[in-house]
Amino acid sequence: MNAIPSSYLNLINPLIEAARGFVESGDHLAPFAFIGNLSGGGTFPVILATGSTLEKDKSARAVKQLAELHQADFIFTIMEAWLLPPEHADHFNQIIKQFGSIAATPFRLDVVSLTLQTRHGLWAAQIPIEKLPSKSGRTFGEPDFHHFSSAEGRFADLLPICADGAGPTGTLH
Repeated sequence: MNAIPSSYLNLINPLIEAARGFVESGDHLAPFAFIGNLSGGGTFPVILATGSTLEKDKSARAVKQLAELHQADFIFTIMEAWLLPPEHADHFNQIIKQFGSIAATPFRLDVVSLTLQTRHGLWAAQIPIEKLPSKSGRTFGEPDFHHFSSAEGRFADLLPICADGAGPTGTLH
């Protein structure tokens, strides 16, 4: 299964459009996780604190607890991020040593990072943020999600185990 099932797309597409609206109006995206239950349980937004390792750890624990409480079927995260373009990625260590972070480099790309963690795996997309030519705002294009069977990080395995014993088949970073 490589395409995101429509049951998830129907829920996340409006969230992506809302994020695009924020970016186009000149706002920056606050990092959010949306915890969802496909069987009528709703979708619950959780703002993620990302300023320090401790804040990230607390945010991951909060998402995991709320996912358990609401018997979540998916977790969708959306946030602004930075990445290095492919021609600079091999020089990551040198760039960090010289500039201290990706954010501080002149090479960074501003992106919108989207991840969808489900029991069927993980889909992720990173979409470059571009300046609007006739406005002071920015925008981003349509996501091109890629399916992954696993990943690692503090935001991994946040979905609860179902009554039938089924847990997440992918992990989220």
